[in-house]
Amino acid sequence: MTLPPAFDGFVEHSKRVSPTCLITFERNRYSVPASFANRRVSLHVYPEQLILVAEGQTVCTHDRIIDRSHRKPGKVIYDWRHYLAVIQRKPGALRNGAPFTEMPDISCRLQNHMLRKEGGDREMVDILSLVLHHDESAVLRAVELALEAGVPTKTHILNLLHRLIDPKQTDHPEIDPPDALALETAPKANVDRYDDLRQAGGKRNAS
Repeated sequence: MTLPPAFDGFVEHSKRVSPTCLITFERNRYSVPASFANRRVSLHVYPEQLILVAEGQTVCTHDRIIDRSHRKPGKVIYDWRHYLAVIQRKPGALRNGAPFTEMPDISCRLQNHMLRKEGGDREMVDILSLVLHHDESAVLRAVELALEAGVPTKTHILNLLHRLIDPKQTDHPEIDPPDALALETAPKANVDRYDDLRQAGGKRNAS
């Protein structure tokens, strides 16, 4: 006997994403990826979760906040990853952007360092954007290692990330040469033969 598919029970709402990449539900506001700003999305409401869908694909998910008190102001729930497209166009927005206060602590530490130097905004944006193409835990580990080494630069973080992702490129086993190949006497520079060749060449030119 074939069982029927599990019932996917949710309440659906049509929502327009604001220019600041937010939708409103039950007095709270939730972020949506910047590419959907000013567009309509479908909100699937579950008892403990909100799923936003567009063109048949899941756009993002949020834990649903349920607050029975109507006296408290609504909350804004940001996912900083949703705003990466914004800061890629305007790196300066990183400095005062509310969504980026929600970043992991290690990223905030890196940001405090980066924004103190010229061009740090752009470099920080490039590092944050690595999570769009690589596993986020690996990116955060590379940032952590760079900070521990005292070299928190984009180039060093990229090198560390590549080593974490593909350790075969850099991890080579150490080989101990056999005793038979060990040098007993270090070679010495001998220029006598060079002088002999010079003198022979001079005689040929003279003749």
